[in-house]
Amino acid sequence: MSNTHNPYEYGLEQNAANYSALTPLSFIERAAAVYPEHTAVVHNDVRRNWKETYARARKLASALAQRGISKGDTVAVMAPNLPEVFEAHFGVPMAGGVLNAINVRLDAEAVAFILQHGEAKVLIVDREFSAVVDKAVKMVAHKPVVIDIDDPSYEGGSLIGEMDYEAFIAAGDAEYKWQPPADEWEAITLNYTSGTTGNPKGVVYHHRGAYLNAMSNIVSWDMGQHPVYLWTLPMFHCNGWCFPWAIAAAAGTSVSLRHVRDQDIYDLIRTEKVNHFCGAPIILNMLNNAGEEMKASINHKVKVMTAGAAPPAAVIQGMEEMGFDVTHVYGLTETYGPSVVCAWHDKWDEQPIEERARLKSRQGVRAPMLEGLMVANPKTLEPVPQDGKTMGEIFMRGNLVMKGYLKNPSTTDEAFEGGWFHSGDLAVWHEDGYIEIKDRSKDIIISGGENISSIEVEDVLYRHPEVMEAAVVAKPDEKWGEVPCAFIKLKEGSSVAEADIVKFCRDNMAHFKAPKKVVFGDLPKTSTGKIQKFMLRQQTS
Repeated sequence: MSNTHNPYEYGLEQNAANYSALTPLSFIERAAAVYPEHTAVVHNDVRRNWKETYARARKLASALAQRGISKGDTVAVMAPNLPEVFEAHFGVPMAGGVLNAINVRLDAEAVAFILQHGEAKVLIVDREFSAVVDKAVKMVAHKPVVIDIDDPSYEGGSLIGEMDYEAFIAAGDAEYKWQPPADEWEAITLNYTSGTTGNPKGVVYHHRGAYLNAMSNIVSWDMGQHPVYLWTLPMFHCNGWCFPWAIAAAAGTSVSLRHVRDQDIYDLIRTEKVNHFCGAPIILNMLNNAGEEMKASINHKVKVMTAGAAPPAAVIQGMEEMGFDVTHVYGLTETYGPSVVCAWHDKWDEQPIEERARLKSRQGVRAPMLEGLMVANPKTLEPVPQDGKTMGEIFMRGNLVMKGYLKNPSTTDEAFEGGWFHSGDLAVWHEDGYIEIKDRSKDIIISGGENISSIEVEDVLYRHPEVMEAAVVAKPDEKWGEVPCAFIKLKEGSSVAEADIVKFCRDNMAHFKAPKKVVFGDLPKTSTGKIQKFMLRQQTS
């Protein structure tokens, strides 16, 4: 017997009473209403509760609106992990704007490209980066309004803006009536990632994805109520993996950290009772190798989330032996940060610590809010056998995948071909459903959690007057995870030293992108003249 109509659709329409767009902005509103006196932000002597933090975010939104910022306008920020950046994750979208947190390690040319491409109308900058920003703004045709963060704990730098942040938000209204987005698909942030070309791509996040990944973090990491979170992970990385919003949802405490140093981290873990922090394997390695006196008197459980270049099992083992509980995650800028998690099974607790570390070093399974994850043939999209041996590309789909690349429809279409996001990372699929990365099809080097485009480094090398041919690949590194290694064929009769090549690169690009090792000689090529990078990688391992 068939019905001609569906009774569940008649008279049950979506309306204001039963539907609202998902937005992480609702998290801070709730935290301020339910836990107004709970400490929200800690930075040196600054301690603010959720009521005060919400009021400041609204004042920022109001001040931006007074400057004409509305739906779809970009507001950039270049600063360390300070309260102002945390507030911007709420205040900018409250005004309808799109937050663009810029990598603080970039050089002026890269910053100028981002400001120009993203069409930033306002730029909030910390004094520490004023020299780079001042140079970058001079290169931009449509110059943004520059606002300074004048952090009293930092000595140095100069004020280059028209006013400082405190004066700017002072003109705002703490009762500003912000509106949630009419559509949860609206853009909330813009993040630039290094691609296989020199210019970074602008990854656009929507309110729905930001909301869901914040919740996914809480569930997958079992954060509970009132976590105390230390900012070792930069907020410019995928919006701090969506943790500004997760902290608000859990009414936790955001503990700022200007510079990532072992002494500072251990001191804050001790004094603020920090129980959650994220970081690349290099951060974990630094903490492992710190002096025993730094590690003393930490008697509470600390949860660590790590990602980046796959962490060596030995690094995970070292953290676990100190009593830190490590969760390994995987994702890309295009997937709001962590969208795959090495979900733990209680039965694995019975394994020796070396085996537990090996299991934890795998990338894992889909996070709670990711709809689809597979390892498949990159051309046919046919899933590979779950045998732990057959290599394929990692594909994701669902709400934790970006809207797309800003002003780049062809690259967006290519990334989404076949209805899946193509990660470009090669992995095997284990029998238990866990994936493990084995290589990268993209020539991206992940050094200390930072993406470095090999092509960008090669472009600089080719500008050296004595370089005939150049290729750059990732070289494993105990401290940084991976570093750029340059293979160079010099012009006939040249005798340039490794130090000269490194200096030339450092003079022409951000220092962290410069090769850490240079190998001179002929480069292996295919019959068509293409450099065989896989052979070069074999020489670095």
